Amino acid sequence: MGVLDGWRRRGVGVGYELQAVIAEDEVLRGAVRDLPVARVASLGQGLSLMPMTDELFDAVTDGTEGPLGFWRLPGGFDQRLAEWSAAGAVAYVEAEYFGGVGEQRAAVWAEGAVVLGPLQVREGQSFGPAGSPISLALRRLGAVADPPADEFVAVGLNRHRHSEDWLG
Repeated sequence: MGVLDGWRRRGVGVGYELQAVIAEDEVLRGAVRDLPVARVASLGQGLSLMPMTDELFDAVTDGTEGPLGFWRLPGGFDQRLAEWSAAGAVAYVEAEYFGGVGEQRAAVWAEGAVVLGPLQVREGQSFGPAGSPISLALRRLGAVADPPADEFVAVGLNRHRHSEDWLG
């Protein structure tokens, strides 16, 4: 559960939240063919995003606690991400911010194994010189940024403030 979940349940707006799988468009669209509740949205630079909706979470969880320290990665879903990564690198990312304060997590799978992370920056910590966990994951997926923008902005993750907004 994320730091800001309590605020969301109480009706207080969240500044930014994202829980999603990101991969090359062809890889992700091919992977979700067997998941009718999955929705895929295009990002920039040939990447796509699949928000972790409540319906998707319920469809893919095995009922165990989510692995790798993520708030919303369903139990057992890391195995599916590993399988999908045989076709190309796949990232799982999470971010929650309110009033400029929050947390980020990211991991990348390739060829059936975790190859980056899990990375996390907790509330009160700053990003390292290499960038945020999500930007590092996007870079591993092939995203390129032109400074001063980072990979997060370069692929358009700043277009929506909530995971569900990617579905519209």
